[in-house]
Amino acid sequence: MKLCSIASGSSGNCIYIGSDEHSILVDAGISAKRIEQGLNSFDMTAKDLDGIFVTHEHSDHIKGIGVMARRYHVPIYGTPGTISEIKQMSNLGKIEENLFHTVAADTVLEMGDLSIEPFTISHDAAEPVGYKIENGDKKAAVATDMGVYNQYIVDKLQNLDALLLEANHDINMLQVGSYPYYLKRRILGERGHLSNESAGRLLCELLHDNMKAIFLGHLSHENNYEKLAFETVCSEVTMGDNPYKSSDFRIAVAHRDMVSECVII
Repeated sequence: MKLCSIASGSSGNCIYIGSDEHSILVDAGISAKRIEQGLNSFDMTAKDLDGIFVTHEHSDHIKGIGVMARRYHVPIYGTPGTISEIKQMSNLGKIEENLFHTVAADTVLEMGDLSIEPFTISHDAAEPVGYKIENGDKKAAVATDMGVYNQYIVDKLQNLDALLLEANHDINMLQVGSYPYYLKRRILGERGHLSNESAGRLLCELLHDNMKAIFLGHLSHENNYEKLAFETVCSEVTMGDNPYKSSDFRIAVAHRDMVSECVII
């Protein structure tokens, strides 16, 4: 199974996960042209996609689904709440009704040799989810847009081979930055985004000897930067209550505007 971040950040998110037989995107929050270019960079095309699994309806996760659906007839999967919100958005253009498919948290959907399980996340959207994908004994997950994590999240993300995890903001940068007070409260709230520190603490509960790759994703353009996110998360891992150091693992930042390295698990 392969995981590759085509784009990840506050301005757009699109993650590829696929096996030798089936391929999906988690979110399509960038232009269809960028998605196609990203797929082409590792010898895939949009015609190879079996579906787009949407985490929630915010524009940085769905910007490209209208064009992708019309141009390639790619099925769109999401929770009933997410699908309902998408259907009300005129800026996406007309999407054929038969391309929409609903998923439910904690219910596995089988797509050939991929098993896809949505899990509930805490975010200010209609019915948001993350996704865990299995291919045989290999497991990967995309977990972003989480204001908080709890034991449910920790349990869902156990024994992964690869993980794309939100490290959205540095708390100090956000607090002293230019965002209005209400937006700062939203981001820091229980239905907002995970900070670098929280991402590191969560990661401490997920690490195991066989974890092969960790991407830090969904970085804020205004309240974070790659080196800070990386160093903060690594510090939390190395100093945390776990038997590991960050150097024991392959940890990288998923880029905002370029395709990240593909990992094969």
